[in-house]
Amino acid sequence: MTQFNVTGMSCAACSARVEKAVSALPGVDTCSVSLLTNSMGVEGSVDPAAIIAAVEDAGYGASQKGVEATSAAMDEDALKDRDTPVLKRRLIASLGFLAVLMYVAMGHMWNLPLPAVLAHDPVSLGLIQLLLAAIVMVINQKFFISGFKGLIHRAPNMDTLVALGSTAAFGYSTAALFRMAHLQSMGQMEEAMGMLHEFYFESAAMILALITVGKLLEARSKGKTTDALKSLMRLAPQSATVERGGKEVSIPIDQVRRGDIFLVRPGEHIPVDGIILEGEAAVDESALTGESIPVDKVQGDGVSAATVNQSGFLRCEATRVGQDTTLSQIIQMVSDAAATKAPIAKIADKVSGIFVPAVISIAVVTTIVWLALGHSVGFALARGISVLVISCPCALGLATPVAIMVGNGKGAKNGILFKTAVSLEKTGKIETVVLDKTGTITKGQPAVTDLVPAPDVEEERLLALALALEQKSEHPLSRAILSYAEEQGVTPQEVTQFQILPGNGLTAMLEDKPLLGGSLSFISDQVAVSTELEQKAVALAEEGKTPLLFCYDNALLGIIAVADIIREESPEAIRQLQNMGLRVVMLTGDNPRTAQAISKIAGVDEVIAGVLPQGKEAAIRQLQESGPVAMVGDGINDAPALTRADIGIAIGAGADVAVDAADLVLMKSQLSDVPAAIRLSRATLRNIHENLFWAFFYNTIGIPLAAGVFISLFGWQLNPMFGAAAMSLSSFCVVTNALRLNLFDLYDPKHDHPIHHKAHKSNPTIIQEEETNPMEKTMHIEGMICPHCEARVKKVLEELPEVTSALVSHESGTAVVTLNAAVSDDKLKAAVEEQGYTVNAVN
Repeated sequence: MTQFNVTGMSCAACSARVEKAVSALPGVDTCSVSLLTNSMGVEGSVDPAAIIAAVEDAGYGASQKGVEATSAAMDEDALKDRDTPVLKRRLIASLGFLAVLMYVAMGHMWNLPLPAVLAHDPVSLGLIQLLLAAIVMVINQKFFISGFKGLIHRAPNMDTLVALGSTAAFGYSTAALFRMAHLQSMGQMEEAMGMLHEFYFESAAMILALITVGKLLEARSKGKTTDALKSLMRLAPQSATVERGGKEVSIPIDQVRRGDIFLVRPGEHIPVDGIILEGEAAVDESALTGESIPVDKVQGDGVSAATVNQSGFLRCEATRVGQDTTLSQIIQMVSDAAATKAPIAKIADKVSGIFVPAVISIAVVTTIVWLALGHSVGFALARGISVLVISCPCALGLATPVAIMVGNGKGAKNGILFKTAVSLEKTGKIETVVLDKTGTITKGQPAVTDLVPAPDVEEERLLALALALEQKSEHPLSRAILSYAEEQGVTPQEVTQFQILPGNGLTAMLEDKPLLGGSLSFISDQVAVSTELEQKAVALAEEGKTPLLFCYDNALLGIIAVADIIREESPEAIRQLQNMGLRVVMLTGDNPRTAQAISKIAGVDEVIAGVLPQGKEAAIRQLQESGPVAMVGDGINDAPALTRADIGIAIGAGADVAVDAADLVLMKSQLSDVPAAIRLSRATLRNIHENLFWAFFYNTIGIPLAAGVFISLFGWQLNPMFGAAAMSLSSFCVVTNALRLNLFDLYDPKHDHPIHHKAHKSNPTIIQEEETNPMEKTMHIEGMICPHCEARVKKVLEELPEVTSALVSHESGTAVVTLNAAVSDDKLKAAVEEQGYTVNAVN
């Protein structure tokens, strides 16, 4: 998306005009204009110069964002509130002259004294009013320049309504002044004094002043809606300490290059994304993820720009700089979302496009009707002017974008990034949430879950001897045991004659005695396993865990179970989703037994297990038959399913926020952010509905009231000045209502309610995907003992260009390979055996 700054827009009619002009260019796919940020996003193959020319032909100005900036995403100056100071000066000057005008024009109503020369000379009184009103009009000349310019380009806007109303009042009053002067010159002083009631100079000036008040309030409020984005931009460090020629040098941030070595001391911000080469530290990442607890970082870990080193000295290598840093991509994502439009905004856009011409027509008709009914020109003109100044297309145009901007900023502060306004709107409308198991419901890393020592064996001894054996293995299950032992403060003993027996386990010698570890079948062949421990191992396996048995000196030590454990917050997050009336489905390539074990703990409504990679996309398509679907995955392996879903949610993507397949990126690896995102979307939608209701209701009631429809019924007659005041407040009310979203607690489930009521199943349905393909081969493999072995075999097979997918099971010792082209058995066999497994047959 190419972004542009647009100048000269004053209301929704202006943005609609610009959007229409650019959309008409050949090669433009989509164009979205934001009145809130005075920006435009264009997608397509069009020369930026042609786009700028089209905007200028429509009567506005445009410039491409970030052409000269090193980082367009970090150009905070583009969001600077320039309108408020200007409007403030205009308002102060206007009110000064308006106060004098009101005293002269209406002081007699409160018996306020006037100079004698004015009290008895109505023409002089009228000339003073004309002069003061003209000064106020000159101060607020922007309304007239913009308004009549739009009229000349046949694109009238809100300023056109204000300019026409003020000009009509001023013009009529001037004509009345000339008539008064004629009467006074004829000596008809009583008739001349009566003409004072035909003056609307104070209305002409008051309209401008009140609209300026509204514009000022609106500008201040609009400035607050971009606070979240501006606060993100302020996080970017301005300098970095790097090593150059063996010395420490402080350089501007835009001079840091990929591969540079930079240094970060305690209390300093990390300048760019990088990898730690030396040092350890606790890093505060709350600016990016919203997580307040510091994260411990060690050598080899990644660090992100704008996070804070709270303790320890770090020496790092820069990996991402400029617009490629995580912070820059977050800012760009929030900015892009603000530059797009939600589908709900189309209603307001369509109305805004015809609103101003319709209002002008209504004002003309109103004036003519009242004249035809026999009323004076002044009375009829007052009704027409009231119609012009009370009508407010801005409230319609701002109803959606201000809520989208505030909602998007609120999400960004909490590590929830909506890529577009469309995704922010659609997230709240989903009916089914599909969760990938590994890395989403579970942590995605094996961990020790159970220690079951044999009789007369202590847990400490079982863990110490298991650690001694596993410390030399690189297997994921071994690393899980090493991590657990480290947490428990166990020191490993040295072993000799260490050997890996693929598919069985490990062996070594400790103090000249054999130490063994591995599967139940392997250990059962070495030592006697009691019925009780054998049943326990089987029970652990049925729970989706991998039981590892250990023996030393021909005596059984016990069982250590390892599994990809469920995230602590997953059951509660799933329960919250269900309380919202959503159907929760777990989608996994695991076997039904493991899926069943996880589903019981997580509490999902349905499980689809044994799914091939291409089957995930098909499963999403099938689920969409019953309503909109959100898919939650890691954003990489699940790309086809994320793209197919109505809303693709990438969870735990903090290391790479630009996940093309996802519509929504969750910076924290927390499933609780999924219901939070849905809550925020629903709250934003409610706010938009409130804003649109107010905008339509205001104009629906205000225009007939101004036209005098209720005069004969209730005697309600609207002075043009009060019409201008109402117009000023309408936009302010819409923006202020949107700002209430900043007070919304998106993690509070107290007010959750189901939009689509469903009867959730108490027991999840387990569906095993079965797909047939004429080009399949089944490999019989020996040596796989756990799901991680499965993953290794699956990975090497699917890396072959002829292989579409591989369904691997360590329990059956098979790999069902789906092919897209002919491949030799030897090639398949070699790929697997290079990983240390034995292929007995391929058929």
